[in-house]
Amino acid sequence: MKHYTLLLLMVLLNFTSCKSQNFSAMTYNIRLDVESDGENAWTHRKGFLTSQVLFFSPDILGVQEAKPNQMADLKTLLKTYQVIGLGRDGGSEGEHSSIFYNTKKFKVEKENTFWLSETPEKVSTGWDAALPRICTYGLFTDLKTSKKVWVFNTHLDHVGEQSKLNAIKLIQKKMAEVNTKNYPVILMGDFNVEPNSLLIKNLSESMLNTETVAELTFGPNGTFNGFKFNEPVTRKIDYIFISKTDNLKVNKQAVLSDSDDLKYPSDHFPVYVEFTWK
Repeated sequence: MKHYTLLLLMVLLNFTSCKSQNFSAMTYNIRLDVESDGENAWTHRKGFLTSQVLFFSPDILGVQEAKPNQMADLKTLLKTYQVIGLGRDGGSEGEHSSIFYNTKKFKVEKENTFWLSETPEKVSTGWDAALPRICTYGLFTDLKTSKKVWVFNTHLDHVGEQSKLNAIKLIQKKMAEVNTKNYPVILMGDFNVEPNSLLIKNLSESMLNTETVAELTFGPNGTFNGFKFNEPVTRKIDYIFISKTDNLKVNKQAVLSDSDDLKYPSDHFPVYVEFTWK
């Protein structure tokens, strides 16, 4: 009997240890709050969207298009999360590409937000972009394993082709600048380009698309639904990439197409990835 008890204890300890080695990340363009969205306006969506996030409970959540009032709602409703990041108009103003994190899983060591332009240290619009664009990043430490990971979250311009290409180069330059100890790096966001684009081709030479390396994938191919519930979702513009590292394994990747009463919680589907520390 003692042998069975000891064996069961060892199995349970091993299971707990394996779970502690896992963490998850999600990128989510939540669609800015505009009255012209009518029945799809934020006030009608925020309850279901935040319930969706809480159900999947990503340890790291990168949001895009979050206006100040939406950030306030997210901070209130996502009770176990803290957040880093500035608005693209400076301070808390304008749309955010902020990073929420589970305080029971991670702590933040460093954080910053920069503009995707020739003058990244100040509010600015870069190259041929239609609007100011930003990238928020942080160095996160896993509280159980003490392992560290850099996370970068961004929303590239929807018009300027050169701005998108130059923005990714600038982000990669920043990664190299801050990641002096060669920790794993996660890059997530709404890139506003599809998989056959030059940007994704170039980025895939230096980083790994989690969709292509995950052991298990699930969900539709596309991520932009445009609130069109009765049409196929084929346009993929939201991604999670990781650096080429031996320290992280990509277990699962999913595009989450949840709906409520024939309505989506955003005009984008979130992308969810589960990792294991090696």
